[in-house]
Amino acid sequence: MVWRAPWLQNRLNRGALALWDSLSLFAIYQLMYGLRLGALPGITAGLIGLECIWLFGSYLLGRYSEQTWSDEQKSWRSFKKIIFIALLMLSVMIGDSWIRNIVDSQVRFRGFLLPLTTLMVASSGLADLLLAAKRQPTLRWVLIGSTTEQKILRQELLDESPGIKASTVLILSNDQASISREIQTSEAANPRQSRKTQGFALSEQIDLPQATLNQLLKLRSRGVHICSLIDWAEHSLHRVPPELLSQTWLVKADGFRLAPGATSWRSKRLMDIIGALVLLTISAPILALAASLIWLEDRGPIFYGQLRTGLGGQPFWIWKLRTMRPDAEAGQGVQWALKGDSRITTVGQWLRRLRLDELPQLLSVLRGEMSLIGPRPERPEIESTLETKIPHYRVRQWLRPGLSGWAQVCFPYGASVSDSRTKLCYDIYYLRHAGLLLDLLITIKTIRLVSRARGSVPRANS
Repeated sequence: MVWRAPWLQNRLNRGALALWDSLSLFAIYQLMYGLRLGALPGITAGLIGLECIWLFGSYLLGRYSEQTWSDEQKSWRSFKKIIFIALLMLSVMIGDSWIRNIVDSQVRFRGFLLPLTTLMVASSGLADLLLAAKRQPTLRWVLIGSTTEQKILRQELLDESPGIKASTVLILSNDQASISREIQTSEAANPRQSRKTQGFALSEQIDLPQATLNQLLKLRSRGVHICSLIDWAEHSLHRVPPELLSQTWLVKADGFRLAPGATSWRSKRLMDIIGALVLLTISAPILALAASLIWLEDRGPIFYGQLRTGLGGQPFWIWKLRTMRPDAEAGQGVQWALKGDSRITTVGQWLRRLRLDELPQLLSVLRGEMSLIGPRPERPEIESTLETKIPHYRVRQWLRPGLSGWAQVCFPYGASVSDSRTKLCYDIYYLRHAGLLLDLLITIKTIRLVSRARGSVPRANS
C-alpha cells in the first residue's frame, strides 16, 4: 500500500514545526537569559510556562494543521497567528513582572522579553516558509470507477476544499477514450515530472481491458502513483465511503489488526483502564458541580440511562448526565437530537458542548463495555434502521465503542441517516488504521474540540 498510515504521514510536517518551535524557544530563552545575566538557566518553571503558551496556543489556533502551508494567503494567516501568540506570551510575561513587582521591569522588557518574542516570531515564521517551500505539489488524480462509484465520489467531494476538487478528475470505467487520453498525457510528460503531478485510482469492482492495464503497468514502472479508490479516499479524504467496499475486500484487506487476542488489543485495554481512572479522579469535582446544576435547574433526575449496542452487537447500558427534560421522549419515542432542540435544558446545552455529559461513561470503560477511543455506540432502535440503509454498517461493531473517536473529531454530531453514513466512513478508516498513535492523535483533537466548546451539537435539523 502506498500510504500505510496516511493520517501519520500527513502530520509529519506539523510535528516537525511543533518540535522546531519548542527547541527554538528553549535555545532563545537560554541565549537571552545568558546575555542578560551571564548564566544559562536550564529548564525552569518560566520556560515550561512559555513552552505551554506557545505550543498549545499554536495548536488551538490551527497553526499545526496541514492547511497552514496550502497557499500564500493561508501562510499570511499563519504568520498573523504567530504574531498573536507572541503578543499573548509577551502579555503574560509583562503581567508576571507586574504581579511580582520586579524592580528592573523596564530593563527586563527591553533586554529580555521583547527580544525573546521577536526572535521567536522570526524563527517560527522562517520555519513556516521553509515548510511551504518543501511542500510536495498537489497530485492531479484520475479516478476510474463505475457509475455508482462516480456518483458517490462526486458527492463526497462536495464538502472538500477547492484544491482537492480542482485536482480530481472522475472518469467512468467504460469511457475508454477518456482513460486513454489521460494515460497518453501522462506518458507524454517528462518521466521525472509525471510521477509527481498525476496519479490514477482504480475501482476494485471493475474490469479494464488488458491493453489499458498494460499501459497503467508501464506508467507504474515509471513511478506514477497508481492505487485503488479506497486507498485514494484514505489518503485524500481520511475516510472510506462504505459503498466502495465489497465483502471480498473486507475479508482480505490489509489493516484491521486491532482484534481480540492481539497484543495491541490488550495494550489498548490497559490504556483504557489507566485513562479512565485518571479522568474519573480529575473530573470528580466537575461531575459533582454538574450534577448540582442539573438538579437545581428542574429538580429532575441527574443521570439518564440508554441501551446501546457494543462490541459484537452485544447490548449494554450507558449512563450520561441528563441534558434534556425528563419527559423528552414522552409520546414521540426515540429520535435524534436536533439543532436548537427545545428538549435540551440550559445546563444541558453547555454540558453537551463541553462533552461533560459523557463523563459517567468512564464507568462503562472500566467495566470493559467501552473504550476511550472507538466508534460511538448507537441505540439499537436507530441502528436497526441504519443497517438497512447503509452498507457494511455492522463493521463498526468489530471494536469496543468509544467515548471519542475519529468520526467524532472529524465530523459534527450526527443527527440523520446521512450523517450516520458519513461517520461510518470515518469509523471504517479508524478500523483499518487503529493503534495507540492514532488514539493519541484523537485524544489531542478531542481536547482541542472540547476547549472550543464544539461538542455534541448537531450541524443541521433533519
